Amino acid sequence: MSVKINSLEVENIKRVKAVVIQPTQNGLTILGGNNNQGKTSVLDAIAWGLGGNKFKPSQPNREGSSTPPNLKITMNNGLVVERKGKNSELKVLDPEGNKGGQQLLNSFVEELAIDLPKFMESTSKEKANILLQIIGIGEQLNQLDRQEQETYNERYQVGRIADQKKKFADEQQHYPEAPKELVSTMDLIQQQQQILAINGENQRKRENVQRLQTKFDYEAQQIEQLRKQLAQMEEAHQLTTNDLTIAQTSAKDLQDQSTAELEASLQNIEQINIKVRANFDKEKAEQEATDYAEQYNTLTADINAVREERMKLLNNAQLPLPGLSVQDGELVYNGQKWDNMSGSDQLKVSTAIVRKLKPDCGFVLLDKLEQMDMITLNEFSQWLEQEGLQAIATRVSTGDECSIIIEDGYVTENRLVPSEGGPTPQQLPQHPKWKEGEF
Repeated sequence: MSVKINSLEVENIKRVKAVVIQPTQNGLTILGGNNNQGKTSVLDAIAWGLGGNKFKPSQPNREGSSTPPNLKITMNNGLVVERKGKNSELKVLDPEGNKGGQQLLNSFVEELAIDLPKFMESTSKEKANILLQIIGIGEQLNQLDRQEQETYNERYQVGRIADQKKKFADEQQHYPEAPKELVSTMDLIQQQQQILAINGENQRKRENVQRLQTKFDYEAQQIEQLRKQLAQMEEAHQLTTNDLTIAQTSAKDLQDQSTAELEASLQNIEQINIKVRANFDKEKAEQEATDYAEQYNTLTADINAVREERMKLLNNAQLPLPGLSVQDGELVYNGQKWDNMSGSDQLKVSTAIVRKLKPDCGFVLLDKLEQMDMITLNEFSQWLEQEGLQAIATRVSTGDECSIIIEDGYVTENRLVPSEGGPTPQQLPQHPKWKEGEF
């Protein structure tokens, strides 16, 4: 069972003269009234009584009073908390009459429950860290956040390089007519020498034909002149005729190859190689750009995987409020970050988180509920009742939504449903007769 406030009696603290309240156990008890009447002083007194001297007002004594502050709070677990006397010393008694102290109160009183503005005014990161501390996944989530940030930074650098490489590749000159490989001068020279060798052999064969033809003609003349040597010469002539026939057959279909293209290539080889190298550079740049783009996509997939794991971790956590989560190190409720939440949603989120911090603390103090309209106020009150939470709040108003009306440090009207055996609102005096120092 969570600990709540059954009743409180406040006397001579700040603006309060004498106030006795039995707040509703579940839901909202609103202390209404005009400004400077003592509403917030009641909350400050509760905070001081239960939270210790760190919440002691700088000037706790009511101005003009010679009687020291007097405070008594009765909790639903039977504890009675008092501060009275000149030094406002703390006195805590359990139902058996045993004495306790601030340490006993700290075991069930959540500091932020009596100082909700401290939570609401903290930074977005601090709020998120408190929530993560509650659900016990803070370190895991921080590790995932660091991993995501490191991967994001790496992807950012890769993306920049990929863009630069792509831009550089696009700016490179390309020559589609150039060959795929660099042209070698030595290869061209060797090809030229081979052709020249073939042509030289062809020329030798032609010269051989010419020589044999000359010899044939000479021998024919010699036959006429040297008939005596006819037999011998005819034999020689027959051999020569045979050789001539062979030579003519060999040289009949010979065709010389042109070296003009190679000579032109030799002259333009450097221009060709400049283009080839330019094509090489462009292909390399394009490949680098593609590689970095692939790295970027891989890192993007890694980031998405981290985010999915992070979301799975949050979805499986025991969050204090449906729709509440942490994104990018900030609280998010129903898709809205803190600065985009309505005032009522901020109060609801704050109350839920504070309740989760110390489940035994069943109450929370809320100051200045003027920001809520009546519809929102009713919804908030219903949510508190649903959660079994007790909230004591102030509102600058005397409307029907107020449970208690405080005027000039007194309770002038009590609209709470009385507890069994307690006084009805009509039985409470509108202008209480009160002797200073006595309730």
